[in-house]
Amino acid sequence: MTKSFRAALLIGALTLPAALSAQSAAPTKPQLGTWGVDLTGRDIAEKPGDDFWDYANGAWAKTAVIPADQTVTGSFQDLALLSERQVRDIVGGLGAPAAGTKEAKIADLWASWMDTATIEQRGTAVLKPYLDPVAAVKDRAGLIALFATPSYTAPAGVGVAADPDDPTRYTVGVAQGGLGLPNRDYYLRADGKFPAFRAAYRTYVSTMLGLAGFSTPDARADRVIALETQIANAHWTPERSRDVTQSVNRLTIPELQALAPQYDWARYIAARGLGTPARIVVRQPSELTDTSKLLDSVPLSTWKDYLAFHFIRTHATQLPKAFDDANFNFYSVTLRDVKEQRERWKRGVAVVNAQLPEAVGEVYVAKYFPPASKAQMDELISNIRASLKDRIAQNNWMDPATRAQADAKLAAFTPQIGYPDKWIDYSTYVVKRDDLLGNTVRGERFTWNLQLQRFPKPVDKSLWFMSPQTVNAYYNPPNNSITFPAAILQPPFFDPNADPAVNYGAIGAVIGHEIGHGFDDQGRRFNGLGQLKDWWSEDAAAKYGQRTTMLGAQYDAIEPIPGIHINGKLTMGENIGDLSGVETAYGAWRKYVAAHGEPPVIDGLTGDQRFFLGYAQVWRGMRREGAVREQLLTDPHSPEKARVNAVVRNIDAWYKAFSVKPGEALYLAPEQRVHIW
Repeated sequence: MTKSFRAALLIGALTLPAALSAQSAAPTKPQLGTWGVDLTGRDIAEKPGDDFWDYANGAWAKTAVIPADQTVTGSFQDLALLSERQVRDIVGGLGAPAAGTKEAKIADLWASWMDTATIEQRGTAVLKPYLDPVAAVKDRAGLIALFATPSYTAPAGVGVAADPDDPTRYTVGVAQGGLGLPNRDYYLRADGKFPAFRAAYRTYVSTMLGLAGFSTPDARADRVIALETQIANAHWTPERSRDVTQSVNRLTIPELQALAPQYDWARYIAARGLGTPARIVVRQPSELTDTSKLLDSVPLSTWKDYLAFHFIRTHATQLPKAFDDANFNFYSVTLRDVKEQRERWKRGVAVVNAQLPEAVGEVYVAKYFPPASKAQMDELISNIRASLKDRIAQNNWMDPATRAQADAKLAAFTPQIGYPDKWIDYSTYVVKRDDLLGNTVRGERFTWNLQLQRFPKPVDKSLWFMSPQTVNAYYNPPNNSITFPAAILQPPFFDPNADPAVNYGAIGAVIGHEIGHGFDDQGRRFNGLGQLKDWWSEDAAAKYGQRTTMLGAQYDAIEPIPGIHINGKLTMGENIGDLSGVETAYGAWRKYVAAHGEPPVIDGLTGDQRFFLGYAQVWRGMRREGAVREQLLTDPHSPEKARVNAVVRNIDAWYKAFSVKPGEALYLAPEQRVHIW
């Protein structure tokens, strides 16, 4: 479920989380239905074995309306909108904070976003300090200097990450980038709507350059797009890029120079503030080789137009309304089928969350995240981890030596719940009430400078990659850690007043999913210390591969929109996370039952049925066609319906719970079901 860098039931005597124990003595009505599931959202005319997502969510889907300013509606989005309103209340309740405080920076940033009169009055003059350096470029050295400057776009991005060999230290990484369309397919595919998307993109590029005052914007747009198409041709596919066996390549600077000689790598990396590192991790070597040749073959003037356009594009929302509208019309209306622009205050929440994530988060946690919730999650994670330990011990395909390593990795997991132990200090980030674009650029440079400050030091594993007000979760392989921000620990994911079966099926499956990433097709390649190191026997790896190949084929067969299937290789890690998450959470749920007795039937539904309904309700969601298309081509997560139907059909307990029979659409013969953990 995560989009982060990776890329969210005690054995023996079960220790029940305090919130779940308390409800049996003094139940309080949950926020969804009478026991935690919205039964009115079901379509009971649908057989669970034909379409379990429809059975659980079909009535909701028939009446659900995607808001005109959204690409999606559903459980995740409802909770994200709640978090958005909560942050708006925070911003609105700050009053007149003392100058220099984090509250003052939040208030000033918010004011700079909401003051549209000043944005219009200052016009395109705000671009001059950032476009003048582009105009001043006289040679390749100047071009590379801008590539290395935060806020500018480059076909080869340079950053900082934990070293895959020694995750206690940081290393320099280089990865492909530089495109304005979502990925290479939008430039290269000739079928469906892709030619129309490219035509609209050409209009958009020309419009943005014209608004900024560039002459002959059409001709410039043609050259920029021709350059981007060449970059797209060099790009690796998303599924290849996520394969750490191909995308972790360790080179010295001389070796990198030999690989892509047109870049002056020593100059590039030094200009980024990173000195002379002993080695660099290169994600897509052939892309660097191919795009470096473009520095010879493409005129400097085209590269300058490219830099200018991308600066304008990536900062369009901080510019006058004409820029903002053109950006919305292309990226939201044309590509994602959104009908109307969001209210300005809602977009302002995204701005303060992006630029001051932990400053807002610190206030958010104090107001909306009680300490008891953190304690309850600690217990739930302990229970789910114990369930996975049991499943590792019982699996019939892993040899004892590999199993011992898996146990060691599981034991080394570090959970991060609710919010970080220490907060980012924003005292050096300068925010001005009348300079929205400047605030954004200074924020981008502040964020990069944080990386530079950390680079020479040991990796701080307490750092977070999401804010507490984010509705999401993630697994970090080098840290071997799982993170659950405060905002996701609310219904339908977690409700202390809900039926235990629902909580195990909902937040339990989310916890199992994130822990499962440590053992998915890429996460499994990192050991318990977070090192990229093969700890699998050949036999165990082969048997694991047989199972993942079967799972990938199941997803490859799903066609959410005409002509575009789920990419089983791209989504493999998330699909494994979903499957292992439900399997692990179900094991934990059954241990609860073993300790407390079989639960009563409620509203005609057994405890096991309520477990699976709790899971399906989490993935209640609908997207616009354009958003689904982009998801299928760029996102490692499968669409919502597949995250339910493609998972449960592999779980034996689901068949028993709903009496699923041969001949029903989701039925798989036992030998066709994939069991990993």
